[in-house]
Amino acid sequence: MIFSLSKPIKARTAVIVVALLLVVFANGAFFKHVGAIYPLAGGNLFFVISLGIVLFSVTVILLSLLSGRYTLKPILITVLLVTSMVAYFMDAYDVVIDSHMIQNLLETNIKESVDLLSFKQVLYFVLLGVIPSVIVYRLKIVSMTLTETLVDKAKVIGIALAVAVVIIFSFSKYYTSFFREHKPLRYYANPAYYLYSVGHYAQETFSHPYSGIAPIGEDAKIISGNQPRKLIVLVVGEAVRWDHFGLNGYSRDTTPLLRKEDIINYTQFTSSGTETAVSVPCMFSSFGREGYDKEKAKHTENVLDVLKRAGVNILWRDNNSDSKGVADRVSYEDYQSPKVNTICDEECRDEGMLVGLQEYINTHPKGDILIVLHQMGNHGPAYYKRYTKPFEKYTPVCKTNQLEQCSKEEITNAYDNTILYTDTFLTQVIALLKGNDERFATGMFYLSDHGESLGENGLYLHGFPYAIAPEAQKHVPAVMWFGKQFKIDKAKMADSAKEPQTQDSLFHTLLGYLDVNTTIYQPRLDLLHVGR
Repeated sequence: MIFSLSKPIKARTAVIVVALLLVVFANGAFFKHVGAIYPLAGGNLFFVISLGIVLFSVTVILLSLLSGRYTLKPILITVLLVTSMVAYFMDAYDVVIDSHMIQNLLETNIKESVDLLSFKQVLYFVLLGVIPSVIVYRLKIVSMTLTETLVDKAKVIGIALAVAVVIIFSFSKYYTSFFREHKPLRYYANPAYYLYSVGHYAQETFSHPYSGIAPIGEDAKIISGNQPRKLIVLVVGEAVRWDHFGLNGYSRDTTPLLRKEDIINYTQFTSSGTETAVSVPCMFSSFGREGYDKEKAKHTENVLDVLKRAGVNILWRDNNSDSKGVADRVSYEDYQSPKVNTICDEECRDEGMLVGLQEYINTHPKGDILIVLHQMGNHGPAYYKRYTKPFEKYTPVCKTNQLEQCSKEEITNAYDNTILYTDTFLTQVIALLKGNDERFATGMFYLSDHGESLGENGLYLHGFPYAIAPEAQKHVPAVMWFGKQFKIDKAKMADSAKEPQTQDSLFHTLLGYLDVNTTIYQPRLDLLHVGR
């Protein structure tokens, strides 16, 4: 053995052993992706071994820098526990833990977390996290003065850095391409990349100049016209990819009911992000994807604030985790609880958000109305939970959240059944609007927040860094429906729906839907403008 629990050891020994453990047992995803680029033959084999040594050196440096005389054990135990979970999610779903994913994880509720729990995850946690942590806790560390500690730490860091530099220069031909051409490979380095991401997230969150809520569109006013009052329902979907939406030419007709409606179908619509925590606040902000910053958006009013100021009655009903801060200043109702949602079995259904909406409409006899419905939709990995038995058309289905245990067909079947459920939900929204067609100019706008990977190239779920995310996570469905009193040229709208569009348009399209005029309104980003 390298050390004995009964014999005192130096702090550096504990750091080195933990670093070795993490590199060898918690980097399956990293070495899998490296092997795909550098097949283990000839010189590639030695390069991959060198990568392991460099990763080990970097891990030793990071753990040495983070730990101190009194924080060694807490730091090592925390890293072991967290790294075991990161290893599981990277190995099982091929996800990357960057700053956006960290935000997503922090904003995930308990119900969503339970959906991710599995026996395999517990094994990772126990074998890679808990057992090594218990051993670290029981270690006897040699007591050293502050000076001795700093000198010893400097030696370890110096040697580790020297080893890494020598190896990189020795294999410079390989490392040149590795750093320049294959940057995404670094995203899988565990724990190095997630530790970097935690620092980046903290810097973004706590080191910013924003405070309070900056107002926008203070001149917003509703343009008076000949149309009756407006009743608009915006449905924000969850994790639906464009190519599995029946209206878009999918081999399966997953939208048979929508097909019968007079809708406008957008075939080239892309999302603002690859996870809810980014795409939802971004699409409601005025910044657009390129100018979006989470803290800036958090401290700036969004389109709902502008519409409310103009006099629009706004209601947000949520059957997802929450509104990600978008609905903080408007009427908000959480429909994930059976206390509110009257249609619940093993989980509360999106249909429950429609119950009582007519009463809400009837109790607002003045002013236009915007209702936002935030779906649970296709939230993974437990797709089989997202629909009721009557919608299980495609079988067999994956009946577990451990997608690696299911075939591609089983995963796809469960996912597509959920879209069938959304198809029914959307037609129920349209039916509600048709029932109000005599009193209102009605309209529905549905768009998914982001797409989803279903195992292509080993990727599952969503949340991959946008720059390198596959199309499946960014290309989303979007449809519009208009009532008989809504004045719009549907033919022109249908033509424009064939052109590339993005979620950057939502802010200005909602202003257009409700005829709100303000200096921040940009007609070119209003999807309705072409049909006026």
